[in-house]
Amino acid sequence: MTNVFTRLKDSIAADLHDLLDKKEEANPIAALNQYLRQSEKETEKVRKLADRQYKLIDEFTKEHQKAAEMAAKRKYQAEIASEAGEEEMHEFALSEAERYETRASELHKSKISAQEQLEELERKYEEMSHKLKDMHLRRMQLMGRENIARATYQIDKVTKDPGDASYYRFTEMESFIEGLEHKVNRRSYENSFDGKIAMLERGLKDKAQ
Repeated sequence: MTNVFTRLKDSIAADLHDLLDKKEEANPIAALNQYLRQSEKETEKVRKLADRQYKLIDEFTKEHQKAAEMAAKRKYQAEIASEAGEEEMHEFALSEAERYETRASELHKSKISAQEQLEELERKYEEMSHKLKDMHLRRMQLMGRENIARATYQIDKVTKDPGDASYYRFTEMESFIEGLEHKVNRRSYENSFDGKIAMLERGLKDKAQ
């Protein structure tokens, strides 16, 4: 049992910050997901051990009850044999009663020990379950931060990096539109100017006539 707890402690009690700081891990979220899957497996192992311990306690309880009943039965039979003057049967019944009492005592001790171990298993399971919930929450927080970091990085590439193709596409489009606007404005001005000159010219001709 001690070895089981030692392995579980080594696998679950690792510091998340140390995990994320490992230089060889290119993707901390992926590393964290793997660590969580491993921790979930170890937690499930403890749950199964607790289930087995429940069954073992039930078996100890049943066997203890049987031994206690047989001890009481042999004691009663010893009294009957003694009253009947059957000394040999009396001695056999007493010997059997003593054996069953000894067995019942050992089974009771085993049951108490198993119950103590079960309490320890349940405590460990609760600790590990809380640790897992905390780690899942931590993962969601990290994923949120990663999403913001990635979005900010993409936005910075588009809006701040002059060497980025997306930036140049926006710049070219803006220059093209400005060129069109300039041409339209110039033509409008030219047409308006030419019209005014033509009107002046017609006015001068009318005066001359």
